[in-house]
Amino acid sequence: MPTPDRLRNRWARVPPEIRDRALAASVTVAAFVPALAMLGAQFGDLPRHDGGFAAVVLVLGQTLPLAGRSRWPAATLAVIATSFAAHEVLAYSPTIASLALYFALYSAGAREERFRWVLPAAVTAGYVVFAVLVTWRGSPSGVPIYLVYYGVLALFWLLGTVVRQRRWQEVQRRRLTARAAAAEERARLARELHDVVTHHVTAMVVQADAARYLPPERFPAVLATITGSGRDALTELRFLLGVLEATGARTPGLDALRGLAEQPGRVVELVESGERRAWPADTELTAYRIVQEALTNAAKYAAGRPATVRVGHGVDHLEIEVTTRGPATDAGVLGSGGRGLAGLRERVDALGGRFTAGPSGDGFRVSAAFPTAEALQRRGNADPVDRGVGVLVARRTKPHPDDVAEAGPPD
Repeated sequence: MPTPDRLRNRWARVPPEIRDRALAASVTVAAFVPALAMLGAQFGDLPRHDGGFAAVVLVLGQTLPLAGRSRWPAATLAVIATSFAAHEVLAYSPTIASLALYFALYSAGAREERFRWVLPAAVTAGYVVFAVLVTWRGSPSGVPIYLVYYGVLALFWLLGTVVRQRRWQEVQRRRLTARAAAAEERARLARELHDVVTHHVTAMVVQADAARYLPPERFPAVLATITGSGRDALTELRFLLGVLEATGARTPGLDALRGLAEQPGRVVELVESGERRAWPADTELTAYRIVQEALTNAAKYAAGRPATVRVGHGVDHLEIEVTTRGPATDAGVLGSGGRGLAGLRERVDALGGRFTAGPSGDGFRVSAAFPTAEALQRRGNADPVDRGVGVLVARRTKPHPDDVAEAGPPD
């Protein structure tokens, strides 16, 4: 038999839209159960009567909007509050549908960001008008009763606000953890800079000096060794200097994709679908790097061939797809210096996303999907910032500079 904790965890994995619809359906059904009518809120102590069809419409106006309380909290509160006020002013028979107002207030306090400073003032002004109308209709309730009921409404709003603040504080804590890990990594890399220069450059000097005493037939092997040491030194120096110079730099994101597509010598079509929204900085940076790497490889192996970049803004995920026409080169060997598609796959995994790269028809296709924090929670995964820190600090032996970019603001 499932335990309460297990049931709660299962419910938490259900998408918010589905939960909201289930709540709206449940309250709607309960609103038409006469035995539950007295559990609803009543305001003004006016003589009640059956309003017929108009009353049914106002009841549905209080319950059905709950289906959008997570996605449109302000609009949901406005519709429910207006329906509740009309229902009470007209003194229709009470129903449990009035409890929807409490859900709407909590959701607006917990989720509304755009109008979170304006909404309390608007609700207060609307409540004053509502109290005046009820008094005009002959309510015997006085100002103390109005203040008590206003306090109850404010309590649900404040409860949602507290939840939102705690959620924001947790996101800030994780961002600080990510920044601290990045700063520690930069300090470690700075200490390694001296070791890299000493090792590789000294080896090159010693090998070059020794070559003067070797027979001519050994020269190619010695030169190959020196060349290898030089390339290794350049690779590691480029990596280390890139990390050290990345401090405070503004990382590229989805807004920079247009510049990639319009670079001279490229035939690239950029297609964006869905409602544009802000994504975390590490998600946008990784998406940018994927497009950058795919277009760079297209220029190398399929020069002059057209490419298409698709960006899809889903409800709970961001999709990136780059398709090119030309030779289907193995994704595992593309790129260099840790910036290839193989390295990007690991970065997408660190964000809890999906990454694929391989031949597609007469060309090559690279795609990635990045879930939102809510989608990760529904899947039972860790927060993407924490997972990214774990991968960067504990798993990667040579993280490249972009991996330590600062995490973006909370969703």
